[in-house]
Amino acid sequence: MTISIVTLPGDGIGPEVAAQAIRVLLEVSNKIGFNLTIKECSVGGSAIDQFGVPLPGDTLKACANADAIFLGAVGGPEWKDVDVQLRPEQGLLDLRKSLGLFANLRPVTTQASLSHLTPFKTGHLSDLDIMVVRELTGGLYFGKRGRTSHEAYDTCVYTVPEIERIARLAGQLAQSRKHKVTSVDKANVLDTSRLWRETVERVFENEFPEINLEHIYVDAAAMYLISRPETFDVILTENMFGDILSDEASMLAGSLGLLPSASLGAKGPGLFEPIHGSAPDIAGKGIANPCGAILSIAMMLRHTLNMPAAANAVEKAVTQTLSSGTLTADLTENSNAVSTEDFGGAVIDALVLQ
Repeated sequence: MTISIVTLPGDGIGPEVAAQAIRVLLEVSNKIGFNLTIKECSVGGSAIDQFGVPLPGDTLKACANADAIFLGAVGGPEWKDVDVQLRPEQGLLDLRKSLGLFANLRPVTTQASLSHLTPFKTGHLSDLDIMVVRELTGGLYFGKRGRTSHEAYDTCVYTVPEIERIARLAGQLAQSRKHKVTSVDKANVLDTSRLWRETVERVFENEFPEINLEHIYVDAAAMYLISRPETFDVILTENMFGDILSDEASMLAGSLGLLPSASLGAKGPGLFEPIHGSAPDIAGKGIANPCGAILSIAMMLRHTLNMPAAANAVEKAVTQTLSSGTLTADLTENSNAVSTEDFGGAVIDALVLQ
């Protein structure tokens, strides 16, 4: 079996964490015995510098033909004055849209050994396991937009089929978890949210009657993530709300550098990336945390490559590495903080596959 992977290192610390993620994936392939072909392509700011656009045609073609895609990070101050349609982040938005990657999965779990790093009450964080399911190709980020010297506008649009498919995915995930879905909207103000709520309600009544579905407003969700995060299981929400809430939820784990994500469509390759940004202030210093990137490989193994045992092994190796006190600079004030490369090596040393 040969699996084709496209890697998009991107900008800032992206190439550094991507190198460790791919290093772990190669180790998994060696231990299990499957072949990998890995093709590196440009996206984001690096693509702008090379090709003048954030998503070159060759990159998109390679991604469309791959089994899975890994992304490091995009963006940075070097491109802040570029036209909005040509900024590094637009390359990622266009890639998601072109490949039909409508669902973003962001698991939020806590590591017992790092509980002291979170600003929240540890009693609420024991064995925390939240899955944020974010609609990824609709809403404000993709609606009609415009700007003059006196005004600007962004249009939020959702259709019933868009809401149905993301609601259906959340329901399917909940079936193998705690059978609870919290749908987040702003139905007291927004018509798109009222359509969202009505559609989600219908999908769950007809297709997932066994799932406990609740609806809450986005402002309440933001408060409850801080005050009682343990009451959540699957959080279902639209694009912008999901973007904000999932970053807030990442603080429950203690650092943005710890958490992975997966962007999935109805067919074709999935896109896997850590949730952190390009962190240009530490780029090139070898101190970035590759944990989220490596755990994104675990998500790739589980959700696209259908290798759940290998995914579990990678996750266990990361937990063991963190528990051993092998920590990057964002996780410790100790002078013994390890480098990005050393953390990747420690995960490989801890990786056990049957």
